[in-house]
Amino acid sequence: MIAIVDYGMGNLRSVTNAFRRLGAEIAVTRDQKVIREARALVLPGVGAFGKCVENLRKFDLFDLLKEQMAQGKPYLGICLGMQILLESSEESPGVRGMAVIRGRAVRFRGAMKVPHMGWNSVDMVRPAKVFDTIPNGSYFYFVHSYFCEPDEPVTATTTEYGGKFTSSLEKDNIFACQFHPEKSQAVGLRLLGNFVRLCG
Repeated sequence: MIAIVDYGMGNLRSVTNAFRRLGAEIAVTRDQKVIREARALVLPGVGAFGKCVENLRKFDLFDLLKEQMAQGKPYLGICLGMQILLESSEESPGVRGMAVIRGRAVRFRGAMKVPHMGWNSVDMVRPAKVFDTIPNGSYFYFVHSYFCEPDEPVTATTTEYGGKFTSSLEKDNIFACQFHPEKSQAVGLRLLGNFVRLCG
């Protein structure tokens, strides 16, 4: 069973529907016992970095998720679920992220429109298992004003928007993407299907 973590934020319906279309056994939950027994974790996210940390702590999930990742449980972070893995974000000064990956989230700067919204392509920097059979240059759907700047070599793909930014990352059992696979039609379902298969 894959636990889709309900911490009071995130696009739970679209993510849930996508996994159900794949025939995956899922539970939308914030129950600690269910999360501990799950074979994988999914953390979708829409909203502010600071509020995400606040809610995860309020439901006693912040340290639990870090513990489960440290034990090797597969983790998929979507959008804010990617940014929360880092140490901090310009969006919420003084708020500490999970620090599972060194780095911070920063706001887009320049003349382009913010948020970055719509379809954009990804360029593969290094092989990542969730991109199996997905062609380089495939288009995914994005909605975000901040992006990740990791301080360690975990970038799986980059995307061009006023310069290159990390659009997905992979570190051991952890995969996270800034785009929304659940809103990215067939190619997004293929990525989620790869994640399901990797979870056994």
